[in-house]
Amino acid sequence: MPGAIALLVNPAARGGRSLRLLAPTVRRLREGGAEVSVIAGASAEEALERACTAVAERPDALVAFGGDGLVHLAVQAAAGTDVPLGIIPAGTGNDIARALGIPAGDTASAARIVLAGRTRDVDAARIGADHWFAGVVACGFDSRVNERANARTWPPGMARYLFALVEELRAFTPIPFTITLDTPEGREVIEREAMLVAIGNTRSYGAGMRVCPGASPYDGLLDVTMLGALPTGEFLRAFPRVYRGTHLTHRAVTVRRATRVEISAAAGHAVVAYADGERVGPVPFSCTVVPRALKVLAP
Repeated sequence: MPGAIALLVNPAARGGRSLRLLAPTVRRLREGGAEVSVIAGASAEEALERACTAVAERPDALVAFGGDGLVHLAVQAAAGTDVPLGIIPAGTGNDIARALGIPAGDTASAARIVLAGRTRDVDAARIGADHWFAGVVACGFDSRVNERANARTWPPGMARYLFALVEELRAFTPIPFTITLDTPEGREVIEREAMLVAIGNTRSYGAGMRVCPGASPYDGLLDVTMLGALPTGEFLRAFPRVYRGTHLTHRAVTVRRATRVEISAAAGHAVVAYADGERVGPVPFSCTVVPRALKVLAP
């Protein structure tokens, strides 16, 4: 699509290891005829501000070079505009790219998709008035693990999450949720204790966990997966099935499809939501699908 490309970069992606792929990617885009400007920020807030400024200048594309966290940030700038969003997956988790048919682990192929300039209109979802997500928002056990991991300074990398996982397994108790759904058939209110609730515009999060395996960013609906209360042992046996997407047949799993979802928890239960792996904030919250809100560069 040769033209002006604003390339949004996360210098910390994969612990900084992805930066070695940046120069070859920029070179490939420029050799393809694109005018590339690289933008980054010292913080997520600064990166978002720069991305929004870039979109306001109406480039031919805003391209995220990183993982789901950076894509999530780029979606805040691009959703609801006519500036296409491109993705060159270079992070630890690249679930949104995979859902759009963009190969993870192959920056050269992803750059060719950007240069080809083919656009697709896909759904995005809005949390509250102005916070967007493109993949999955979840709360419950997994978000509690994230909270623990983010509070730790040691050990580094994935080991930090493994420590947090073990700690949370010892402490976690099912959360009494109230989930209000606006479905094609009407409004439904579900009150139940659950281990986690996930709302998917796409099927997976967390580097391949297919928590909402039937979700599609083209159908104007959000898939809602609820895993009810389970003893710890049964939960440990059931949870790995999420990676294959076969957990939907488990007796404790309930799935609905909705255009709007409200989630709250009983008083005294601290519950935080994460969207596309990024912290959103505590429940209660609501989210609404916005059909064709995002223009993406995809095969």
